[in-house]
Amino acid sequence: MAAISVPVVREAFRPSTLQLYLLRGTYALIVVFLVTSIWPGVIHHDKLELMRGVARSLLAAMAPLMLMGLRYPLKMLPALFFELAWKTIWLLFFALPLWTAHQVDPDTWETIKECALIWVIFPFTIPWRYVFETYVKAPGDRWK
Repeated sequence: MAAISVPVVREAFRPSTLQLYLLRGTYALIVVFLVTSIWPGVIHHDKLELMRGVARSLLAAMAPLMLMGLRYPLKMLPALFFELAWKTIWLLFFALPLWTAHQVDPDTWETIKECALIWVIFPFTIPWRYVFETYVKAPGDRWK
């Protein structure tokens, strides 16, 4: 009888305690922003334009996910990836064309600053080695 070969899965890189606290701080900052800036507009609003209401609802839904990040900072990294992705898309495809056409109004400028802030914070708080080991190098889940 032949021995069955079981693939060896090596343990992924574990971020330091400091990195975990930096991640938790990032989640906390996002929660504070969402609770103070987005949720009041969800609870108390006049009739909003459809897409503005959709955007506020989506952002409001991120608050509980970010709260979960305080307890599970590594498991909730995909929520940070989503945050990074949508803000980057908005900056590249909406803000940049307005900026290059010199059509940025004060409200748009505020949004640009808020969205660009992730490029100051995220590169230092996301444990990129863990991300690479977990989401790039590690084998994916089976399909069947």
